[in-house]
Amino acid sequence: MLDRLKELCLLNGASGDEALVREFICANIRADEVFTDNLGNLIVFKKGKKTPKRKIMFAAHMDEVGFMITDADEDGFLSFGAVGGINPAVALGRGVTLESGVSGVIGTKAIHQQSADERKKIPDFGELYIDVGASTREDAERLAPRGSYAYFDADFFEFGDGFIKGKAIDDRAGCLIMMDMINGEPEYDAWYAFTVQEEVGTRGARAAAFTVAPDIAVVLETTTACDVAGVSGSRRVCELGKGAVVSFMDRSTVYDRGLYSLAFETAKANGIPVQTKTLVAGGNDSGAIHVSAGGVRTCAISVPCRYLHSPSCVIKMSDFEAVKALADLMLSAVGEL
Repeated sequence: MLDRLKELCLLNGASGDEALVREFICANIRADEVFTDNLGNLIVFKKGKKTPKRKIMFAAHMDEVGFMITDADEDGFLSFGAVGGINPAVALGRGVTLESGVSGVIGTKAIHQQSADERKKIPDFGELYIDVGASTREDAERLAPRGSYAYFDADFFEFGDGFIKGKAIDDRAGCLIMMDMINGEPEYDAWYAFTVQEEVGTRGARAAAFTVAPDIAVVLETTTACDVAGVSGSRRVCELGKGAVVSFMDRSTVYDRGLYSLAFETAKANGIPVQTKTLVAGGNDSGAIHVSAGGVRTCAISVPCRYLHSPSCVIKMSDFEAVKALADLMLSAVGEL
């Protein structure tokens, strides 16, 4: 699992540029029906041992946060904007890889050249640039035309007691779990939506839910864990090492109460560590799915993750395994509804 998660995370695929991720998934699943819609969602059907009374869909998004080139100046430095919610603080000084394969560095004025006021604040994206070693506007535009992408150049490794660091764990973790479900021997028929453009407004999920028209949806995600120094109580949201996170509400969804309870009951009955969030925060593809068509009963099961939307997402392998185990059991549980 770890090797395959690494492969998925090292692929570049920002919102609107998910082709490499989609191709990898297609090449590594065994399904009964596979198609790509006009927006780029990969929609998969897997026949199970039984046909449920209600149509079931699992969903996970393929895209990651990244950057888009907007301009180049006369000295060959690139202007850019964020694709998805990225704090400029995690971008400054980072290495990036352009869509063309060229490497670069995100920079700004050195501290020695900043005013006292400038030193007190984090520069926004308008004050940052990407240095690709070009010396003219023409050289820079050849390497990175307007509208092309740039990605965090980040490695993937294990550390500590089962911790994993990498870019794009949000949400290649969910994608890998769905791939394993498809390649297994599921108890019930189900649809699987590998969605696009979640990071810029859950756009792919809206289209996928309309196409599949499920009665019940289970979204597999990562979610913000704030179990770090200086944060206590409810503001920790959820914690690494305490298992799968089942949400009751976030900023875009009030989750189906029956499915919320079912997920907890299923986890506890099978010895799977499970927790919920202690703060209403964030959102995911559920926000678009649960209001699709006549409404969809929706549940979200997430891997707790530190430092989301950065080149250093951190999860714990035991939590990932808990989400995988619970997802498998939830297919059987909702299939019986």
